[in-house]
Amino acid sequence: MRTAFFLLLSVFSLSLAAQPTLTPKEVISQTGDKLFSRIAASQTELQKFPELMRNIVEEELMPAVDYRYAAFKILGKHVRKASKEQRIKFVNSMKHYLVRTYATALNQYKDQKVSYGQSKLSNSGKLASVDALISENGKPDIHLTFQMRQNRETGQWKAYDMIVEGISLLSSKQSEFNTRINKYGLDQVTIELAALNK
Repeated sequence: MRTAFFLLLSVFSLSLAAQPTLTPKEVISQTGDKLFSRIAASQTELQKFPELMRNIVEEELMPAVDYRYAAFKILGKHVRKASKEQRIKFVNSMKHYLVRTYATALNQYKDQKVSYGQSKLSNSGKLASVDALISENGKPDIHLTFQMRQNRETGQWKAYDMIVEGISLLSSKQSEFNTRINKYGLDQVTIELAALNK
């Protein structure tokens, strides 16, 4: 019985290993295509229930977002001082904050054209950036860059930052949150962050 179990486990592991890892551009373009298609198909419901956008973001976008890494980057030097419980609470609050932030931004989406550039790998090959362009007739194009990181264990690429017109969401939040953590402490900032998500 144990031999059969280990044989099944090894076959399952091999089949996972045999699956090709998506490139950073493929992750962004496939996630984006699914996300924007679903938003376009849900316009009637979204007009009645705008909060539905949070569900769409949670289901379509967040699996491709490394919110844990983003939260730790935002915490910066405070990660070392934080307890395991504090880190878990902050990561969870940050995830919900990102869902809310992306949902608010995506409520402006009205079937604009989105195109994706090629992946640019860092020297280490573990980080990458992917450019995207949102175009709409009669309006200026919006330039986005997704910063991505490859998970050491799974090999999967996930986005951890979005740069809009040269402004990094991560860097701006890192500065804002670090100032507040220095002044009020991590627990208070986590509570404030959780309260924003309600």
